[in-house]
Amino acid sequence: MSVHSGSRQLLIHGLMLVLVGLVWGLVVPNTPYPRLALGAHIQFVTNGMLFIALATLLLAVPHRVGRTSVRVMLLAVWLTWAMALSEVANAWWGTTLMLPLAAAQAGPTGGAAWQELIVKLAHIGAGLGLIVAWSLLVVGFVKRAPDQG
Repeated sequence: MSVHSGSRQLLIHGLMLVLVGLVWGLVVPNTPYPRLALGAHIQFVTNGMLFIALATLLLAVPHRVGRTSVRVMLLAVWLTWAMALSEVANAWWGTTLMLPLAAAQAGPTGGAAWQELIVKLAHIGAGLGLIVAWSLLVVGFVKRAPDQG
């Protein structure tokens, strides 16, 4: 996989995250915990735009981001999918431990232990993945870009 093809994959994932988020927005009022469903909608759209921006930078601006870094960024996008989908499930589960502010507004009593664990692990994995991906992006842009002469 080249940096270019990986960047295109990131762009496609970003576009799909936004699309899924927009469609999911139609379902939000029909879930047991609409406030938690709204959180999933926001996650899909916001993270989709984040990956669109990341991919656009990689495709349009000279940089020194390597293939390995792009692979890490692709891992981050997959972890982000898992996190956003765990929030979709949470619109029915009503877990409270990982997202206490949203849960306080939604009024759930908490999910089963395995449900709480899925939401927690998905959020921790995606959060760490996003931090590493954006750190690699920054490093790739801080390094002197190759001459485009």
